[in-house]
Amino acid sequence: MAESACAGEEGRSSSNAANATQERCDALAARVLAYCEARGLKIACAESLTGGLLADAFVRIPGASNVLLGSAVTYDINAKASILGVDGALLGREGAVHPEVAEQMAEGAARLYEQPQYGDKVIGLSTTGVAGPGPDGDKPAGLVYVGVSLPPCVAAGRAMRRTESVELRLHGTRSEVRRLTVACVLENLSQLLAIFQE
Repeated sequence: MAESACAGEEGRSSSNAANATQERCDALAARVLAYCEARGLKIACAESLTGGLLADAFVRIPGASNVLLGSAVTYDINAKASILGVDGALLGREGAVHPEVAEQMAEGAARLYEQPQYGDKVIGLSTTGVAGPGPDGDKPAGLVYVGVSLPPCVAAGRAMRRTESVELRLHGTRSEVRRLTVACVLENLSQLLAIFQE
């Protein structure tokens, strides 16, 4: 698990910050989609705290249907286990806000949406965390884990999937934390795919 230094919305008016984050998300999503389409890669999401916003970030871009397979909004802890296959014992022990949960959600999303005609070319993405306004037990508002599961064809010469999570410590209102989470997922995926090095 890594920590991210994802840029926040601090110091801006609420509407300016939201617009800047949306523009950033649009640009990142467009680049990710173009990169994936050119390589025959697909994307599947598993969302908790973002509740569909990650899928929306892709769907806002024309042609997203060539890459985005779908998104499972598993807000309920039991749905994470029954739909995505997240380990029930892990959920019982750690709760939903945990790096291993984010990783298993990302792997579960890729597995849930894989189709024979795509081969093993589905990237799984996930979000889980505390949007706020207050803490969730001992987990503070703004604590978020995002997961990514890369297929072997993208995983830098590995024979198996590369799955990892990133811890985020975000600040802001509930909606700002949710928007920033989406931006951070897109930035993390862009870095992993080395889109900006081309």
